[in-house]
Amino acid sequence: MENNGDNSMSQETAPISVSELFTIGIGPSSSHTVGPMRAAARFVDALGPERQVRVRRVQVELFGSLALTGRGHATDTAVILGLQGWQPETTDPDAVAGIIETVRREGVLDLAGVRRIGFVEAEDLLFRMGEFLPGHANALRLSAFFDDGPEFVQLYYSIGGGAILLDGAAPIGAGSNIRQAYPFSSAAELLAIGRAEGLSIPQIVLANEAAWREPEETMEFLDRVHDAMLACIARGCEQDGILPGGLNVRRRAKALHRDLMAAGPAYRPAHVFEWVSLYALAVNEENAAGSRVVTAPTNGAAGVIPAVLKYYETFTAQPTRQGARDFLLTAAAIGALYKKRASISAAEMGCQGEVGVACSMAAGALTAVLGGNNAQIENAAEIGMEHNLGLTCDPIKGLVQIPCIERNTMGAIKAINAAYLALRGDGQHIISLDTVIETMRQTGEDMRSKYKETSLGGLAVNFVAC
Repeated sequence: MENNGDNSMSQETAPISVSELFTIGIGPSSSHTVGPMRAAARFVDALGPERQVRVRRVQVELFGSLALTGRGHATDTAVILGLQGWQPETTDPDAVAGIIETVRREGVLDLAGVRRIGFVEAEDLLFRMGEFLPGHANALRLSAFFDDGPEFVQLYYSIGGGAILLDGAAPIGAGSNIRQAYPFSSAAELLAIGRAEGLSIPQIVLANEAAWREPEETMEFLDRVHDAMLACIARGCEQDGILPGGLNVRRRAKALHRDLMAAGPAYRPAHVFEWVSLYALAVNEENAAGSRVVTAPTNGAAGVIPAVLKYYETFTAQPTRQGARDFLLTAAAIGALYKKRASISAAEMGCQGEVGVACSMAAGALTAVLGGNNAQIENAAEIGMEHNLGLTCDPIKGLVQIPCIERNTMGAIKAINAAYLALRGDGQHIISLDTVIETMRQTGEDMRSKYKETSLGGLAVNFVAC
């Protein structure tokens, strides 16, 4: 048997690009849908053309949180698509149901699009319920079998935000020739660079992105992310009906949008909050439906940053296109700190690692584009997380719907509140962002597994009795 790697998972130490924090894919989950799809596609690619045409059978085993909530998070669908060579960025959400229905009806799949093999889900896609592997709470083992020669096996971890890691391998980019202009691994270092160089946080991030691409290309990428976020809001405001999965959750964004439009521009003080909530609601209903969203930094938290960005462009005095770019650059700086120093995986951190991190990112980003200095940005990001510490992930039926959809509205409102609190201060505060990130990490480690995307505790088990 071929096995690539040992049983240890490398820590996230490589430079992190903006393009890793914001990726355009499909819902409902970055760790349970996007990551497994990428892992399955990469596994097939690793086989190479010579072995692909000799494969007799493939088997996928899901462990930990992927097994416990995988069906509700469409992990089974994602794996089947990935084995056929599909990628989250290029998959047409409207075509997914037909593709999966064909595989299940005919009992075959087209491996990498080049080799048709039998595929029976009950035997070839196994949910190892209650089994956790030591490397990470989200693990999947893929095996290919041949009529001749040893089987080919790879073990992947879906580590949050759609990122995957091959067991025993270094994070992508580690040990490479990437040399950032202003590398930082803590908020303290980021602030020190700003003071020494006279640069704002978005300027520092833009300079670092030059290690991967020309500044113009980075701007084009940010514009694509911006446009995709706003398109998702707009699309979500046009859809109605019942979300898939069996909870019978009715979409609310379309009706709320209609009511807000009919009420006029300023009919009561809560008007702005209702619009911001609508923006987040629209995105996360789209995510729950498996539509195209921007992972920001995860799918479960995909509505927070777009909602606050839309707030900036709709309700503040002088929004600009460059302001939107700076918003995303600043958010990426903060998100990178959480990835480096803790985790953005709900299976490791609970929802504090998803909605909490998104709230922190959005709070700092909004502060930046409203004229805040670096210290105020860091303060806002700290506030955004401090009041999300301990937030559990307990989705009912393993679906990214309750409490996930409404939770994004709360995260967006809290981010705006944090930004204005920080802007009213001078940047001086008692608890640093580094301290609150470390506290989040410790809290996540101490949190019982039933509250970390397993649907074994909290609302997931108590809603029936309500």
